[in-house]
Amino acid sequence: MVVRLQGLVLLVGWLALLPLAAQAETVLSLENVALPSDRAADLDLAQAATQITGVQVEPDGEGLRLVLDADGALGEPITEITGNALIVEIPNAVLALPEGGSFEQFSPTEGIALVSVTNEPGNQVRVTITGNDGPPAVDVSAGTAGLVLGIAPGLGLASGDDDAIRLGVTGEGDEGYAPRDSSTATRTDTPLRDIPQSIQVIPQAVIEDRDATELDDALETAASVVSNGGRGLSFFGPGFLIRGFENRGGIFRDGVEAFSLGALSTNDIERVEVLRGPASVLFGQGEPGGIINLVPKRPLGEPLYDVSANVDSFGSYEGTVDLSGPLTSDRALRYRLNVSYENIDSFRDFVDGNRLLISPIITWDIGPNTSLDVYGQYTSDRETIDQGLVVGADGIIDLPRERFLGEDFGEFSQDQFNVGYRLNHDVNSTLTLRHALQYQQYSPQRYAPLFDSLDETTGELERLAYFAGGHYQRFFTNAEAVGRFNTGSLSHEVLFGVEYRNTLEQPEFQFNNLYTPINIFNPIYTDIPYAIEPEFFRDDTIRTWGIYLQDQVEILPNLKLLAGIRYDTADQFRTTQDIGQPRAEFSQTDSAFSPRVGIVYEPIEPLSLYASYNTSFQPSSAGSRNADDSTFDPERGRQFEIGAKGDITENLSFTLALFDIRRQNVQTTDPNDPLFTVQTGEVASRGFELGLGGEILPGWNLTANYTALDAFVSQDNTIPVGNRLANVPDNQFSLWSTYEIQEGSLEGLGFGLGLYYVSQRAGNSDNSFTLPSYFRTDAALFYRRNNWRAQLNVENLFDTRYFTSSDQFLEVIPGAPLAVSARVGVEF
Repeated sequence: MVVRLQGLVLLVGWLALLPLAAQAETVLSLENVALPSDRAADLDLAQAATQITGVQVEPDGEGLRLVLDADGALGEPITEITGNALIVEIPNAVLALPEGGSFEQFSPTEGIALVSVTNEPGNQVRVTITGNDGPPAVDVSAGTAGLVLGIAPGLGLASGDDDAIRLGVTGEGDEGYAPRDSSTATRTDTPLRDIPQSIQVIPQAVIEDRDATELDDALETAASVVSNGGRGLSFFGPGFLIRGFENRGGIFRDGVEAFSLGALSTNDIERVEVLRGPASVLFGQGEPGGIINLVPKRPLGEPLYDVSANVDSFGSYEGTVDLSGPLTSDRALRYRLNVSYENIDSFRDFVDGNRLLISPIITWDIGPNTSLDVYGQYTSDRETIDQGLVVGADGIIDLPRERFLGEDFGEFSQDQFNVGYRLNHDVNSTLTLRHALQYQQYSPQRYAPLFDSLDETTGELERLAYFAGGHYQRFFTNAEAVGRFNTGSLSHEVLFGVEYRNTLEQPEFQFNNLYTPINIFNPIYTDIPYAIEPEFFRDDTIRTWGIYLQDQVEILPNLKLLAGIRYDTADQFRTTQDIGQPRAEFSQTDSAFSPRVGIVYEPIEPLSLYASYNTSFQPSSAGSRNADDSTFDPERGRQFEIGAKGDITENLSFTLALFDIRRQNVQTTDPNDPLFTVQTGEVASRGFELGLGGEILPGWNLTANYTALDAFVSQDNTIPVGNRLANVPDNQFSLWSTYEIQEGSLEGLGFGLGLYYVSQRAGNSDNSFTLPSYFRTDAALFYRRNNWRAQLNVENLFDTRYFTSSDQFLEVIPGAPLAVSARVGVEF
C-alpha cells in the first residue's frame, strides 16, 4: 500500500468493555492479522527508510484519528493484539519528529489508555493503541481510505459497525513509478501480473516529473503508441496509433468514451492506462490496436490545497488549482476540484490559443456499503488551426519549421461539458452492483483555409475556404454486477454488464470554395476572413446496445483463466443533404459477438507467463454502400498474444509481449468499378514489446519501453501488398529516469533524463515518401522541500529537427525545437 505526503491515517475508536470471554475471542481472532498484499515479499532493510515527520491525534466521533505524516511511501503495516493493546508495525520506516524520538499521549479519549509511536530495531515504527480494560475492536473492509482492519462478523463486531477501529491509508495513492494494479483490462481491481494482455500504466509520478500537461506528452513514454496529429492541429481531435492502428473512438475516461476534438489535459488525471490489443469485450466497438483509459483524480479524506504555475520559453503560461477534502466531519462526503487555465503560444508563427478546464467531483459514502460519485467537466478551447508543413513529389519540402501556411484568423473553438454519476453498492461480501451514467455535449467550430494542391515549381499552395460546425450529444449508461464465489476448488470473479449508448451528430460543412493561395517559400498572408456559408449537412443518430459476461477463474494459486464474451448491436440512421438538394437517408443495423480468452501461469512467485486471444469489431458507416447498394459488414480484428510479466526486485518490474493482429473486412477499391469499394482488404501488425519500470535504488526511478513493429498491408486491390502502414515506426524506444537525493543538505534535489527514438516511417499508404527517424533528448531539474516544489524541464535538449506525423496527403507536423518550461507549486 502506497501513500503520498499526507501519510498513513489510523482511524481509531473503541467499544464498550467486553466480557473477559469475548475479549479472549477477540485476541484469538486478531492474532497475526496482516493487511492484504498482492504478494508476500521479504523487506529489503538495505533500502533507505521512509521518514515519519509528524504525529497527530484528533477526536473523531467517539473514537480517535491518528495521522502519521511521511516524506514518501510507507510499507504494508502489520497488526496484532497483545493483551489490551492493538499494535501496528510499519516496515522500512523511521520516526523523525522535530520534538524527539518518540510520541506518547495518555488517555486521549474515554476507554483508550495510551497512544504511542516509537522506533524499533530494523527500520520499523511501532504504533501501540492500548485500551483501558481490553484491546480496541477493529473492522476490516476496503474503502475509499484504502484498507480497513477489523473483526469478522460473529467474533464480536459486525462489519461496518460505527464503533469500529479503522486502519486505513489516505491520500492520492502515489504509486511512484511501479503501479501494481489496473481496472481497465477487466473492470475489476486486478494485479497487472494477473492480466493476460499487455497493459501499461503511466502513473502520476511520471506525468508530474515530465510536466506532461497534455495527453500527447504523457503517452510519449508508452510502448507501441505514436501521435497521429500534433499540437495546434485541432482538426479531428487527439490522434494516436496503437500497435499500428488508429485509435478512433478509443479514448475513455473511467471506462466511458471521452470524445473530444480539442487536446485532452492531464491536470485532472491521476494516471493513464493503455490497454494494447482488441478490447471490444468490455469497451464495445473500436479498433484492434487498443484503448486509452484516463483515470481521474478522486476526492480525498484529508484536506488538499495545491496551487502551481508554469511558463515556457515560447511564451505559454498556465495556472492550476487542485482542491480536495471532506465536506462533513465524518468524511462521508468529500470533494475534489481541479481548475486550470492555459494561454498557449508556439514555436510556429501565428499559432496560439487558450484552454480552460473546470473538473469537479463529489463522493458520498451513503452507507458502509454504498457510495456515489457525481462529477462534471467543462472545457473551453480556442486554438489556431495549423496544418504544418508540406510534402512534394520527392518528399518533405525543406522549409523553416516555424513556417505557417494558414491564416491568423483560422481557428478551432469548442465548449464542451460532461456530467455523470457512478453508484456502487456492496450487497454483501460476494456481490457488488454498479451503475454509471454520463451525458456529454459539445459544439465545435473549425474555420480556416485548408491545403488543396501544391505547384512545386512556383511554390503556390492552393487553399479551400473551409468551415465545419454543428452540435453533438453523447449519452452513455451501463449497469454491472460483480460476483465472487467458488465452484469446488475453483474461485470465480464474474462480471456481468449491460450497456447503452446514444450518439447524436448534426454537423455542417463548407469546403467547395477556393481561398487565396499562398507561396510556401515567400508567404504573404491576406488576413481576410471569408463568409461562412455551409453547403453540406448531416444528421446522424447511432444507438448501440451491448451485453457482456466475463469470468476470472483461479484454477490453482499459480494458474488463472480469464474468459469473456460480448454481444453488440448497433443501429445507425444517417441523413446527408447538399444545400438546395433533397435529403438522402441511410439506415443500417450490425450485430456481432466478441470473445476473449487468456491464461496466466506463475512458474515461480515473481514471474507470470500468459497467452491470450482477443477480438474487436467496428461497424462501417451507413452512408458507405456496395455497388448494389447493400451495406458493408463490420470490420473485425483479432489478436494472438503471448508474454511475461515479472518482478526483478520488490519495486522494479518488467513486461514482455509478442503479438499478431489482423484487421479484416477493410474496404478497398472495387477492381470492376473504381467508384466503389469492396471488403477484401486486410492489414496486419505483429511485433515485440519490452518494458521496464519502477525504482532501481532509493530515489532512482525509471520507465523504459522498446517496440519492434511490423505493420503492413496484407491484402488489397490497389495498395501493393507489403506496403508499410502510414506513420508507424519499425522501432520505437523511450526512457525517462529521475534521481532524487534522499538525505543531507541537498535532500529533495533531483534530476531527470529522457531519451526518445522513433525510426523512419512511411508518410502515406502508397509509401511514396517517408518521415525521417529522430532521437530526442529531454532533461529535468527539480527540488522538493516540505510542502513546495520547483522544477525545470527541457524538451529537445539538442534542438533536433524531426516530424511527428503526416496526414498521408500534403501535411507533415514538425516537432518542437529546444524548449524550456518552469513550474512552481505549493501544497497547503
